[in-house]
Formats: sequence, structure tokens, C-alpha cells
Amino acid sequence: MSIRINDLTVRFKNGVVAVNKASLEIPKGIYGLLGENGAGKTTLMRVLTTVLKQTEGMVSLDGILYNEGNYEKIQKKIGYLPQEIDLYPNLTVKECLVYMGGLSGVARNDLEQRIPYYLEKTSLTEHQNKKMRQLSGGMKRRVGLIQALLNNPDFLIIDEPTTGLDPEERIRIRNLLVDFSKDRTVLFSTHVVEDLAATCTQLAIMKKGSFLYSGSVSGLLENAKGCVWNCTVQNAEEARLLEANYSISSKQYVENGIHMKVLSKGKPNENCVLDNDITLEDAYIYLTNS
Repeated sequence: MSIRINDLTVRFKNGVVAVNKASLEIPKGIYGLLGENGAGKTTLMRVLTTVLKQTEGMVSLDGILYNEGNYEKIQKKIGYLPQEIDLYPNLTVKECLVYMGGLSGVARNDLEQRIPYYLEKTSLTEHQNKKMRQLSGGMKRRVGLIQALLNNPDFLIIDEPTTGLDPEERIRIRNLLVDFSKDRTVLFSTHVVEDLAATCTQLAIMKKGSFLYSGSVSGLLENAKGCVWNCTVQNAEEARLLEANYSISSKQYVENGIHMKVLSKGKPNENCVLDNDITLEDAYIYLTNS
């Protein structure tokens, strides 16, 4: 299973180009998607889920071209968790999942097996008889994720799946996605860089409708090697000077001053020491601000 995108362009009626001649191949496993708000991630996912038709370019799923004649065939192969999801407020969790599974064409006997399994995996078993309107935002996200998994999709597209979840829930969801991706493709779009660091080895970074980077996480980390510095300054004025001239990936007040992680090709000042423990967040910020 692979998804191929060639010279994809999406242009809206008002002339705004949300995706601009983007090319990408998404392999099996979890594939991360990073980018600032407005980078084009949601538009890309709407094309991949057949919600939006591309203006130019070619997209294929397992060799099936994205065109209106193939949309029904493609839709049977995908599951989708959008960033904003509004599930039936007057239904219970279980009723909602049964209904949505039915809409996706999942057989009743399959639903009877899959719903309890995913309720347990997402720690929602004890909440299955609550009305959807009674759930917290994080619980609703978990129900939304379950509905995306019910048709056992070959290609799962998820937008911010851990929003509103506490740390333990986030880890549980990440582990579920890793297990699910063993023989499938998962496109994982998020602002939480830590989630991608814990789940995927391949990712793409979007900015202004194009891909700044696509490839391995290790390759992205290598790109920032020699450009991450630990600096401790004595006061806020020195800190502001660094912030005015460099990208800063972290800042902490410590006993002897203010510790900052500074991203720069050259040594920012004589008090800075090269940091070889580069995080994915460091590498992402370095790339997008270079």
C-alpha cells in the first residue's frame, strides 16, 4: 500500500493556492505530517479523503487514480479523523459507533467485535452508554478515532488525534496507532512534535503549500547537526538579544540565569556550547526558520 502525489495543486475560487505543485510518496507504516497553521495540511488531507478535488496534478492510492469515477472505491479503503468532528450528541457512544459503522458499510457482526475492542483500547468501555453530549473534548476525539478505524481501512488519515488528551491517553492512542499501522498506511498530522518522534520514522514538513522536507526522521535530525547550541545568559536583556537574532527552541529560568537552546549555523556567542542531543522539535524549528 502506498500513496503517490505528483505536482498536486489546489487553487480555490478566490485565487488562493493552498497546495502548490506538491509531490510526495507515503509508504506503509506511520507517516508524519508537520507544518504551521495555513501550511496546506488540511487541504491535502481533504484531497486524500476525496472531500476536495485537486485543481491540477495526480494522486493515486494503491494504483487507483483519484477521480470522481473512483471515489467510491477509494472511500472504502480509507478512514478519516478530521480536526473538527461533530458526532451525534443525542446518541450514546456505542449507538453512535454502530450507526457510523453502518454508514461505512461495516457488517453488523464485524461491528460487534471491533467496537468493544477499540472501546477497550481507548479506555472508553465504561463510558459507552453515555450520551455523546456528556463527553469531554478528549473523549469525543477518541470516539472519532474509533469511527475512523471501524472499516479496517488500508489508509488511515488522522488530523490532531491527541488534542485534549492527558499524557497517559496520548501514549495509549499512539501505541494503538503503531499497532494498527503494522500492515497499513497511517498519515498522522499533528502540531505535537513529540507524538511523531514517538511513532514514526518518516515524515513530511509543509510550508505555504509546498513540502520543505520529506524523508526520514534521522535525516531531518542530521540536517540540524552542529546547529543547536546551549546558552546560559545572566539577564532578560541578554535573552532578548538572542531572541531577536536567532530561533530559540527552549527557554528556562535556572539558578544561574536563563538557559536557552539556540538554533544557528554559527556559534551565537562565546558562552554557547554545541548540543549534540538534538530533538525532532529542534530540527523542525531549525528547518522552518532557516
